[in-house]
Amino acid sequence: MKAETPYIHLHQRKRTWTPVQVTAGSLLNGGEEVIQRALALRCLEIPVGDFISEAMKGDLPDVKGCKELLESNVVDEENHDIALNFAAHAHKVPEKFEAEAQRICKAWLELDRHPVLKAVVLERSVFFVLLPIFRFLGDTGLRTTSADISRDEQTHVAANTLVCEELGLKSDKELNKLRRATIGWALQSLQGEAEHRHLSSNFWMASSDSLYTKGKAANLLSTKASRMPAFFETNNVNLPQYA
Repeated sequence: MKAETPYIHLHQRKRTWTPVQVTAGSLLNGGEEVIQRALALRCLEIPVGDFISEAMKGDLPDVKGCKELLESNVVDEENHDIALNFAAHAHKVPEKFEAEAQRICKAWLELDRHPVLKAVVLERSVFFVLLPIFRFLGDTGLRTTSADISRDEQTHVAANTLVCEELGLKSDKELNKLRRATIGWALQSLQGEAEHRHLSSNFWMASSDSLYTKGKAANLLSTKASRMPAFFETNNVNLPQYA
């Protein structure tokens, strides 16, 4: 039966999962620092949830299921934070990267824009780049974590895009500048072009640019087929747990 509203439809598609403590495996040679920087940016997960909580105190579309979906999405961000903290612990993210990521987080918090607009820009054109980085440069645990979080983020972006459209919210130069600076920081250790395209900073920045302007990235079409490990190939602790 067709859902009464798009928000109810999105809520019905969600799947509950439980973060698991992962172990550190082998990363793609040359991608180690990118993984650590991307993990340091996990500090943006809870603020995204806070942006949505803040938005719920003000005007939201008067559509059935909207508030309930957004409340559920805030809980998801807490789940993502736990899962990424497990991964960051396993991969020993340096304090230097953690401190620099916190400064980036502060810039997002201080930018005076509607909270849902900031959330959708972060999720669509920052998180949707960092998550494939975990898949293509990471190990089994990171690929599992990425796949679980990606499913949630697809729902979040769809919901927040609906809210932005109904409230007439549009991005601007300052948001775009901060988006590019955030991705640029994560990619600092990579060359512009590399023999392995997933070690090319241009590849990932182009993906972020495309996600920001078009809402999709042709470069990342292969991520539609989750690169998940077979159950017989890996340690149980690195496999997902579903409700």
